[in-house]
Amino acid sequence: MHQQEIERKFLVAGDGWRNRAEGVMFRQGYIARTNNRTVRIRLAGSRGILNIKFRGSGIARSEFEYEIPAEEASALLAGLQQDEIIEKTRYTFEQEGSVWEVDEFHGANEGLVIAEIELASEDQPFVRPDWLGEEVSHISKYLNSELSRSPYSSWEQRNS
Repeated sequence: MHQQEIERKFLVAGDGWRNRAEGVMFRQGYIARTNNRTVRIRLAGSRGILNIKFRGSGIARSEFEYEIPAEEASALLAGLQQDEIIEKTRYTFEQEGSVWEVDEFHGANEGLVIAEIELASEDQPFVRPDWLGEEVSHISKYLNSELSRSPYSSWEQRNS
C-alpha cells in the first residue's frame, strides 16, 4: 500500500501517556538505506512487515508497506547483525482527537521514548498533550534508521 507519510516526532517528557494502551513488541532492521530511502523489515507482535520509504520535502515521505509472512520477516532479520536490530514497545492510542504512537526503546536505545503523530498536512493543528517534550521531527539522529546505526547509548551528550 502506498501513502504519503507526514509525521511529527517528539521526545516524551512525562508519564501521562502510560496505561492508555497495551504495548506491542517490535523488532526491526534495515536491509537497505541511503540518504533518501530505506527498506525496513519489521516484526510487530506476530505480523511481518516490509516497508519502503522515500524522503520527500520537509517531514513528508512516500511510504510503501506490505504484510509478509512472519517467518520470512524473522529470516530476513536473522541475516542482520544483532546491533543493527532495533527493539521497542509501541503503544498506540487516541488522545484529544489524535492518534499517538509512543515508542519505548530497548537494548542499545534503552531510555529513549519518542511520541509520533501522523498528520494530513505539515501544518495540521493538534492538541499538544502535557507529556510531550521537545519536537525532534527535523533531527535525523532520532530516526529509527539512524538509531540502528548510532544507538542512543552511544551518544556522548544525550540531551543535544
